[in-house]
Amino acid sequence: MTPVPPRISRLSEAAVNRIAAGEVIERPAAAVKELVENALDAGATRIDIAIRGGGQTLIRVTDDGHGMNAGDLSLAIERHATSKTDGADLLDIRSFGFRGEALPSIGSVSRLSLTSRVAGAAQGWRIAVEAGAVTPPEPAALSGGTVAELRDLFFATPARLKFLKTERAENAAITEMVRRLAMAHPGVAFTLKSEERTLFDARAETGDLFEGRRARIGAVMGRDFATSALAIDAEREGVRLTGYASTPTDHRATGQAQHLFVNRRPVRDRMLVGAARGAYSDVVPRGRHPALALFVDLDPQAVDVNVHPAKTEVRFRDPAGVRGLIVGALRQALAGAGHRGSVLTDVGSLGQPTTPPGTASGYQMPSGPAAAYGRPPPRIPQGLAEEATAWQGPVAGTAQPGMDVGGWSAREATAPDPAPDALDLPLGVPRAQLHETYIVAQTHHGIVLVDQHAAHERLVYERMKADMAKGIARQGLLIPEIVELPPGEADGLLAHAEALEGFGLLIEPFGTDAVCVRETPACLGEMDAHGLIRDLAGQVDTLAESNALDDRLRYLCATMACHGSVRAGRRLNHTEMDALLREMEATPNSGTCNHGRPTSITLTLAEVERLFARR
Repeated sequence: MTPVPPRISRLSEAAVNRIAAGEVIERPAAAVKELVENALDAGATRIDIAIRGGGQTLIRVTDDGHGMNAGDLSLAIERHATSKTDGADLLDIRSFGFRGEALPSIGSVSRLSLTSRVAGAAQGWRIAVEAGAVTPPEPAALSGGTVAELRDLFFATPARLKFLKTERAENAAITEMVRRLAMAHPGVAFTLKSEERTLFDARAETGDLFEGRRARIGAVMGRDFATSALAIDAEREGVRLTGYASTPTDHRATGQAQHLFVNRRPVRDRMLVGAARGAYSDVVPRGRHPALALFVDLDPQAVDVNVHPAKTEVRFRDPAGVRGLIVGALRQALAGAGHRGSVLTDVGSLGQPTTPPGTASGYQMPSGPAAAYGRPPPRIPQGLAEEATAWQGPVAGTAQPGMDVGGWSAREATAPDPAPDALDLPLGVPRAQLHETYIVAQTHHGIVLVDQHAAHERLVYERMKADMAKGIARQGLLIPEIVELPPGEADGLLAHAEALEGFGLLIEPFGTDAVCVRETPACLGEMDAHGLIRDLAGQVDTLAESNALDDRLRYLCATMACHGSVRAGRRLNHTEMDALLREMEATPNSGTCNHGRPTSITLTLAEVERLFARR
């Protein structure tokens, strides 16, 4: 009988490395990430990156780290050889690299050369790898540190080239990767150049944790964000959260401005993103995203970074605790921002000065050195000042105190003179109501416009939430409802029964794949219990804190607050306007309404003067 040949055979080392490269090096940005992280692990204080052809033609990373000798270079390009860990405890990872896969994977699909010199060594060494073929180390000239040069990425696997995007898109991905790494290491200088063009340049920052990080975040995300963002610093059970978060009125169309780090490692974690979204759910419009730079630091043994070869995903030992810390810290910071609303930063958006009525069409604004903009008004000759006073009073037969003129209420004439320190209040003193919708207030430094409906909507909503926090009333069902669920979902939902009961929903097991609903939140009134249970069961993976039901209750409260607030078109007297402003100053999150729209806009006196060409 002829023996049957074995069907299972070992893959070659080259094939294994190319398979690994498909997971670790999926595009040029991933190769840059691995090389830069090696430089950071080597203690570099300056990292220079040069690319060409979107990283496909050339990637060169130069650092001033501690370097490698000939023996280290030979081991560095071998699979699963690393200086970061001895492998005894893969849960105690304190470096970026630890798998020993990046360099051999890169060398298997490109032309890779490593040149390095240890400080104090007589000479440097160079080793080259081409499509997995290694040349022995040879002496090389180098002052110190390491130079990793990668050419013709994926030339050994041409099929992968079809998946690369345009050179511009790959350059953008590389730039974003370098920016994220730079944010986590403000003490390291970074430069990124493509051809002769500088894509990113950040000098090493000095100072304490917050000052150095703020300066680096300003270089990456813009100075406006670094100046206006809310500082975050909270700690709970050994987990510390620091960083900066945007104000409610500073939101973006996409989540690209959300930068999350775990032990200084850039990550894309759905749980962290969901926590941030939950914290901003009351203050940012649906479909918009806040800007964030959040850093989570905790014991390495409390987080698993060995989830995926790309090391961009993590798993926390206590995900609910981390999520609660993020949500609590962000909400506390947002509440601390209080009444902070929008600040008008582009006065040009209000339009250009128009020609005064009755002026000849040929009139031109003065220009040149003789222009009087920014100068004190000319001195009025004696006698003319008294004559001009008559033109400043009300014209006979027109507006008198309390009358409506052109859609605005002239109630400011009846307002009492403010106390000397009233103009120092954050929202100032109400002076008028425009179009029965907007309150005009005056401060020492400018003007504040308040949307009375949006502002009162937030105040009512916050009061309703406070009442809800005291305990949600429940209503028992005369006939309990039985809801059948797909296999497995009933058990998952019942695991959160205790948390759901805290929100007024009492459920019990009923058979194998069904639950019995006995009580529902009273504030929901008559409701579709079947639909609610099915929605919650479908979101069981994100029910760590009963977010789905909590969001539904918050949405209901927001709807009720909207209908129970001061409507646009209602005239308010001075006392009512002043009471609204004072309550806004004392209410958290009053800078936006429940739907994320701003409740107030500040126009500084300097901006008003620029509109009238006084500056």
